[in-house]
Amino acid sequence: MELRISELERQEKYKLLIGGIIPRPIAWVTSHNPAGVVNAAPFSYFNVACIDPMMISIAVSRKPGQVMKDTARNISETKEFVVNTVDVHNVALVNETSADFPADQSEVEALGLDLTPSQAIKVPRLALSRIHFECKLHQIVTLGEPAASDLIIGEVVHVHIDDSMYFNGKIDAEKFAPVSRLAGHTYATLGELFDHPRPVYDPKKY
Repeated sequence: MELRISELERQEKYKLLIGGIIPRPIAWVTSHNPAGVVNAAPFSYFNVACIDPMMISIAVSRKPGQVMKDTARNISETKEFVVNTVDVHNVALVNETSADFPADQSEVEALGLDLTPSQAIKVPRLALSRIHFECKLHQIVTLGEPAASDLIIGEVVHVHIDDSMYFNGKIDAEKFAPVSRLAGHTYATLGELFDHPRPVYDPKKY
């Protein structure tokens, strides 16, 4: 199958991306507006951006009419946010926060989610998560003409990890039990784990 991008409709492009780039980690982002209303929303266009300085990236698609989503607008205005991680224990509530709540209504309050203070920023964390990345905004890159997405790059300024899954400077993946996003309404767990050590280049071999 050969597909010409210029011949595809937006929904066809969307299905190709979310079906072909899997599994995708999920960022459960908390942010707040200048009035202090706390927003919580999941985003699966999420990954590591840089090691030192420690940065992560989240792409937030815009609503029809080039309107920024609440999360992107909040971050652009307050310059900080928290990435709360998603696992088998909280994924059902994560999915609930994906509903299109009005901008002036807090998903946290509506769903009765417990918050806990952050250490380095004002935006609170979600108590249901066991790993939290406190972030300050580094840069927002607007993608598309007209604007279609906001690529948010945040610098991690503090990390919280539950003691039960942190050993010798490493996070135990099985104890973490993260959940990833696939296409449609489908999520996935880790499944079988296997190792492939990275090879050392040997000029005699190649």
